[in-house]
Amino acid sequence: MQARSPRIVDVSWGRIEVEEVGVVKDLKVWPGGGRAWDWGETGTRHSPGVQVADVEELLEHGATVVVLSLGMDEQLGVPDATVDALEARGIEVHVEETREAIDVYNSLVGSAAVGGLFHSTC
Repeated sequence: MQARSPRIVDVSWGRIEVEEVGVVKDLKVWPGGGRAWDWGETGTRHSPGVQVADVEELLEHGATVVVLSLGMDEQLGVPDATVDALEARGIEVHVEETREAIDVYNSLVGSAAVGGLFHSTC
């Protein structure tokens, strides 16, 4: 049986609170866990934005649905190439402003192997 993804409890500018993970600025979350998302690991920047390399850890932990946030002011890019690469691997992808992305993610917790990347500022 697939582990349940932790629910995101609260979000405000610069702060995301997550069950079983705690409080982080930016979040990587997947079935069974999560951690702070350090953009420096893959060289992520607001532009072009989220790379496939940023999502690999979610897939390694069994995510079949991925929610990607654009930031609170939608300043984080999500290139079509990233979405296309994930969809080509059979991954269902949702891209939304951070608060909306969290709503989508939380609605899938418990019913899907959902993972996500969430940016809590711009």
